[in-house]
Amino acid sequence: MLSAAAQIVRGDASARGVIVSERSNFPTDLYIAESVCRQHGWRLELLDHDALAARLGRGDVALLMLTHVNYRSGRMHDMAALTRAAHDAGALAVWDLAHSAGAVAVDLHAAQADFAIGCGYKYLNGGPGAPAFVWAHPRHAERFWQPLSGWMGHAAPFAFVPDYRPAPGIARYLCGTPPVLSLAALECGIDSVLAAAPLGGMAALRAKSISLTERFIDLVDARCAGHGLELVTPRAAAERGSQVCLARAEGGYAIVQALIARGVVGDYREGDTAQAVPDILRFGVTPLYTRFVDVWDAVEQLRLVLDGGEWREARFNQRAAVT
Repeated sequence: MLSAAAQIVRGDASARGVIVSERSNFPTDLYIAESVCRQHGWRLELLDHDALAARLGRGDVALLMLTHVNYRSGRMHDMAALTRAAHDAGALAVWDLAHSAGAVAVDLHAAQADFAIGCGYKYLNGGPGAPAFVWAHPRHAERFWQPLSGWMGHAAPFAFVPDYRPAPGIARYLCGTPPVLSLAALECGIDSVLAAAPLGGMAALRAKSISLTERFIDLVDARCAGHGLELVTPRAAAERGSQVCLARAEGGYAIVQALIARGVVGDYREGDTAQAVPDILRFGVTPLYTRFVDVWDAVEQLRLVLDGGEWREARFNQRAAVT
């Protein structure tokens, strides 16, 4: 997506050579942005959440690249407002929906987003390794030439001609052969989301997500007080995705490992002492199938791990490759 956007703004590249993103954006997105900057002689600037809109007004920004719901904090950006600010400044907006799609209502057309990408394995229930997805606003779809011009993005892939001609519309964004088995699993996952339509669809899923995360936060406040847990996720529902993130000065990794041993699968995100970034215990809530009793049980297990000091055991402090 960044390569696509770079091509669209290339004619203005002499004046615009900056990609703006959030300092705590998902690292893979930032790595890709670094690569695009090297290719085009641009610069990546990382800012805190509250400084993003003001930075766009300087006239040198080509792209605003953000994850709709921040993976570390669960804080949700105002997509429409930030996209509008980017457009007012002459920049494009690229959104990562990895922590939104399937849990938060997203209207890319209403927000006038330029491009969006996301993964299928989180709230779309496709399982580990599920295919990603891409979206381009119709005003851009025909303007992009896929830099990885694989055969499935060809206008006539089974003609097997030696020269590349891009397919019309969104099909040109394809590259290699689709992973059919993974797509079959993802189709089942998406069907399960679509099955909620008669019950209110995304509006109902979002309402349940808000209720579940509010209950999680309230229970942590009530039952885990005194254990040094700090809520990182916004309390205001309109600013929160479908996750609850807690910071703790000590033992974050081991606490998550102890919870996993008890059947509560959260995850851990490393902090940075030099940057005063805390360690994060992250709990994703999939409203399609997470129950209120699951939230109660998760917090109860967290209380037991903290009350008993179980996380201090050596077995929970041995670092694995995956956190």
